[in-house]
Amino acid sequence: MAVVLYDDGSHKCVAFSDLVSGEGVQSNQFAIVNNGDGMLLDPGGNLTYKHLLAEISDYFLPSHTRYVFASHADPDIIASINGWLLITDANVLIAKEWERFIPHFCLKGATVGRLTSIPAEGMIVDLNGVALQVLPAHFLHPVGNFHIYDPVSKILFSGDVGASLVDAETAGKPIEDFDYHLEHNGMLGFHKRYMSGNRACRYWVNMIRQLDVEWIVPQHGASFKGKEMVNRFLDWFEELECGVDLITQDDFKPLI
Repeated sequence: MAVVLYDDGSHKCVAFSDLVSGEGVQSNQFAIVNNGDGMLLDPGGNLTYKHLLAEISDYFLPSHTRYVFASHADPDIIASINGWLLITDANVLIAKEWERFIPHFCLKGATVGRLTSIPAEGMIVDLNGVALQVLPAHFLHPVGNFHIYDPVSKILFSGDVGASLVDAETAGKPIEDFDYHLEHNGMLGFHKRYMSGNRACRYWVNMIRQLDVEWIVPQHGASFKGKEMVNRFLDWFEELECGVDLITQDDFKPLI
């Protein structure tokens, strides 16, 4: 079932965490709604499309989808984009680096005039009167990676940063024990393997600390709610050694 993360009557943030079943990796989809207009965040692939379409109808008219935001171009992020282009007039927001990959998910010509390139420094997107911040998160994990900060709800939608490997029942819910979550829910191993290196982690944390963030909600797994838990995550991520920090010559050996 959908979980309403924030609702003040005119502005809503909604999470959908249990739409994937079977062999696909668990993923969270999100909608930000302001005065009846919606933005979909990382809507997923064919495993989520028809279910997400049915679910969002409870919060806004699908025809009022103004934007589809893709943090990057992985299939679990944006493989369903052809369907959204066919049934809405939405613009797709995606990094310049990935813009030319999107047509591979679509019927020929479906993306013409429908793609908005996100510049490397990010951008501000107006959703019917609310200025959403599209923030750079490059190399966390891919180049051309972005997150969304909603200044009304004070929620940071952090893509793969903060991701963990939990079941659908736990996904999307705030964690209560950071240390247990780190060690037992796959967060440590995932970040060591998928994040590019500590420099990118530190620069991202420095940027996020300048915002008023009450809730970090990743695209996979559970979330970090409240200033104390947000800061706990930021402190950990700031010091994390990962990616190229950890590789050695032993990782590059011929097979003969």
